[in-house]
Amino acid sequence: MLVQRMCTLGFLLIVGIFELDAVHGYNRPPPRQNLVIPNADHPDSPQQVHISQVGQNKMRISWITESPTSPKVWYGPSPSANALAVTGTTSSYHYLLYKSGEIHDVVIGPLNPNTLYYYRLGDPPSSETYTFKTPPSQLPIKFAVVGDLGQTDWTSSTLEHVGKSNYDMLILPGDLSYADFLQPLWDSFGRLVEPLASQRPWMVTQGNHEVEKLPLIHSERFTAYNARWRMPFEQSGSDSNLYYSFDVAGVHVIMLGSYTKFDPSSPQYNWLKSDLKKVNRGNTPWVVVLVHAPWYNSNTAHQGESESVQMKASMEDLLFQARVDVVFAGHVHAYERFTRVYKDKANNCGPVYITIGDGGNREGLANKYIDPKPAISMFREASFGHGILEVVNASHAQWTWHQNDNDEAVVSDSIWLTSFSSNPSCKQ
Repeated sequence: MLVQRMCTLGFLLIVGIFELDAVHGYNRPPPRQNLVIPNADHPDSPQQVHISQVGQNKMRISWITESPTSPKVWYGPSPSANALAVTGTTSSYHYLLYKSGEIHDVVIGPLNPNTLYYYRLGDPPSSETYTFKTPPSQLPIKFAVVGDLGQTDWTSSTLEHVGKSNYDMLILPGDLSYADFLQPLWDSFGRLVEPLASQRPWMVTQGNHEVEKLPLIHSERFTAYNARWRMPFEQSGSDSNLYYSFDVAGVHVIMLGSYTKFDPSSPQYNWLKSDLKKVNRGNTPWVVVLVHAPWYNSNTAHQGESESVQMKASMEDLLFQARVDVVFAGHVHAYERFTRVYKDKANNCGPVYITIGDGGNREGLANKYIDPKPAISMFREASFGHGILEVVNASHAQWTWHQNDNDEAVVSDSIWLTSFSSNPSCKQ
């Protein structure tokens, strides 16, 4: 009950005072109450377990305990899960009067591709054995794509459908927990997603709800996000957990940060320029980008925001010149797919832009679109759901969007994509 009261007060604080999720010309539907997932029974018990890829043959395992325990992972290819042991690091953070639990972070490997591993957390005796499956080393590969997830009944439906999709990796373009300053909701979110996030790598970037900066009270941005969801930024030459890239199977994935500097003199811009130059289409024929605030959007929500307009002005040329295949965004709580586009016009050598900020957040759907529909917008629908990007081979991938408004996953939009690496007319 205390957490629920805190949620209500926090929501009023955000909307009434700071207006971090401002929209232009849009009346958002009433919010829906957050789910609150209870804590573990024992303070030594691992909770909020999630994994992420580090390089092409290692995995980071992260979890939290309420009391100090050993940051050790025992793992192996059999249910005994004790063939190998690796000890990592433990950290914690403070946010106003809140102190996090013990955040354990362990990188294990080298691992074999497309293989089921068993693992246990902490020193024996450990009663629970977890499993995860590594992604394949070559195509095909299947990505689940979910944005603006939150933790409501809508979220639960989305996670249930994603869990049935037999995906290899989940990629998320920002807005994870919707904790919005209320740090116990980060813990609740971690417990909610653990059944999936402990079994397949989740690769994420941040959104506006991860900023959590309070003027004069807590000046540091992304405190909880950076502490809880550490991504492999160092491996791609990035200096920040807020933007990074990685290779998996035959896909180069780039995660950008909408809420850190992105102008041509910024570290992020220079890193992106360098990263795109290093892409080897022989090894990774597909290039996919994730960013939170969409550069193309015909919904009435979130029009004219600098994170969209100015970031697009700064970086669109880089993505176009590098022949990026697909750009996923969140932020707008609805689904929209654009044709290949560049400089606001259809262009066969531009990326396909897809907004998928409809995972299940508490704020409701953005159900009003600009009329008439722009010619570059191919499909748009204000429903909760998730997407599946199945990259079949070096030349072809299938994208499907599954809407779940009735708590049933129904394919509502589907398209076959052809990579630029196999398109002679758009060679760089």
